Amino acid sequence: MHSGMEKFLENHMYATHAVAAAASVTFGTAVTYPLDTVKTLIQVGSGPGKQLTPTRALETVRALSGTSGLYSGFCCLAVGRTLGLGARFGVYELLTAFCKDGREDNYVYVNEALMAGFVAGATESLVSSPFELIKLRAQVTSASHVPSSTPSAKAASPFIERLLRGYSPNKSVLNDYVSLLSTLNSKHPNMVGALQEYPWMMTGSGKPPSVCDVKRPLDIVSLEGWKALWRGFRSGVVRDSFFGGLFFSTWQFLHQAMLDWKAVGMDPPPRSNEEVGPLSPVAVSLAAGFSGVVAAAASHCFDTAKSRSQCTVIPKYVAMERRLLKWSRPGNRFERYTGIHPADRIILFHGIWPRMARSGISSFLIVGGYYLFIDQLVSG
Repeated sequence: MHSGMEKFLENHMYATHAVAAAASVTFGTAVTYPLDTVKTLIQVGSGPGKQLTPTRALETVRALSGTSGLYSGFCCLAVGRTLGLGARFGVYELLTAFCKDGREDNYVYVNEALMAGFVAGATESLVSSPFELIKLRAQVTSASHVPSSTPSAKAASPFIERLLRGYSPNKSVLNDYVSLLSTLNSKHPNMVGALQEYPWMMTGSGKPPSVCDVKRPLDIVSLEGWKALWRGFRSGVVRDSFFGGLFFSTWQFLHQAMLDWKAVGMDPPPRSNEEVGPLSPVAVSLAAGFSGVVAAAASHCFDTAKSRSQCTVIPKYVAMERRLLKWSRPGNRFERYTGIHPADRIILFHGIWPRMARSGISSFLIVGGYYLFIDQLVSG
């Protein structure tokens, strides 16, 4: 019976920590979500010849979707962030437990925190990528004007309508593209290059479908396939690996510095961190917030690459065409490995300030909220 009571209390504490963590993540995400929306719109709305400012992004969302448009896709991101952060911190604690095993002072070195954070960040990217894709397309839709269907779109063939669910092609433009391709005979000097010039002919518009038409999970899977949920995975893994490594290593460095500062003047001098005592929740939260700012600044260019990749609709037949034609990724070796498109080089740092602010405030609120919720649940 004593063993059963201990197991019950252990499960109860585990549930308490899980509830506190989920509540703090949801709270931090809700407070900073408008900043995330502005950041996303700046990333996908800017180009080599134009710069979308935060003020302009806010005005566009409020004009087209109202104030509630700033929270488009929030529920999806809240779920993804809860699962993703759970994976990040869970993997980090698991890996650092091996590092601390056998040490008297239960200490983790900064380089160990860095390496564990890299692995934890990559795991988070794998878990949260589908939720980020759906969230991003909802945010873009909130700032986009969706035109009504035209009579020519209603006359489109049933086959195209089934292929592109929720998208209305322009049949007259489709016919123009078909007539263009009919001029490509078998003796064309550059058949592969000519075909690559018209990858979107089936949409009937000469360009890829808008994310406003392919934003629901069923539409994404139907048109683009299951792999589309992890679009931009290369840049996402690099982004989250850098973020996780720098976040945990910076946090560990600041945590140890605060412990050393607290130990100054203690008599007798403490022999381990446990003898110094716990730090205040405010100090730990501030350290987490600063770590989030540093990690966001260092990983932002990969975040822009991922956002712009997720904002592109690539139907399954186009992806198959690229595989058959052995379409090589553009850019140098570093850009190919990290998923950065060479056309985005000069805009990779657009939106960095909203992301740094969102990451810092969110990290502070998540850690501080976790301590607060734990205190309320345990005392209650």
